[in-house]
Amino acid sequence: MTSQPTHRRRYAQSFNAVAAQYAAARPGYPGEMFDAVEEMAGRGLAGAAVLDVGAGTGIATALLRARGAHVTAVEPGTGMAAQLRAGQPGVPLVRGDGNALPFAAGVADFVTYAQAWHWTDPARSAPEAARVLRPGGAFALWWNLPDTDVPWIVGQETRLAARVPGHHEYGLSGDAESVLRSLGPGLGLNPRSRSLRWTRTVPVDTHLAMLGSRSYFAVIGRDAAARILEEERRELLAVFPDGLVVEPYRVALTVAVKDGKDRTDRTDRTDQTD
Repeated sequence: MTSQPTHRRRYAQSFNAVAAQYAAARPGYPGEMFDAVEEMAGRGLAGAAVLDVGAGTGIATALLRARGAHVTAVEPGTGMAAQLRAGQPGVPLVRGDGNALPFAAGVADFVTYAQAWHWTDPARSAPEAARVLRPGGAFALWWNLPDTDVPWIVGQETRLAARVPGHHEYGLSGDAESVLRSLGPGLGLNPRSRSLRWTRTVPVDTHLAMLGSRSYFAVIGRDAAARILEEERRELLAVFPDGLVVEPYRVALTVAVKDGKDRTDRTDRTDQTD
């Protein structure tokens, strides 16, 4: 994003070069997570006006729409936005930055960040989310993280840390709930967090493509990435000789409801515009 130092911005923008790979190989999110978002927000996604910020290729955007939400995708990256537009041509797409959302105050029932909030400056993006939310609206942040309670994941992450410069340098750091609370009560946001576990089973090639779509692989270039991933293929096939990788994830979810009037009068709202 434009406000970031050069090194961090290079990592944030690296996804544009691997956008098609990202769209094809990255995991989605389990239905239970969206159930938790609704429970913690105190309202449903159906009929809600949602700004999906840092929408990337639209993985979460599509899942939010499947829940009946009216979603506007917000994405600063050219390559990522092109993938989103190609895959979901009917979705309103705004080229924008979470640190300075190009929307009027009080227009959204939800502001969501899937796998993206760590690329913003929280001291700017959290007030921006609070500004564009209606009273009683919800700021929802979530990440798929490798489940390091699983031994083979520990082995993989240890190998990648040794082999790839910048390994998780700009991933989720700390606790999003604590970060929001540290910004003070003036935001009017009341955060709570939850952790959920889930798995998906994919061919080894998909798993390797997923790894290669991470920023720290994208910045080292295709040739360097290919060499490391080929070594990783051998390690994986020793654990999964049938070539099907069971990927374990832990979803880190934080939902912060904005102070305001009772939301029951908007629960069934269906007149939001895109």
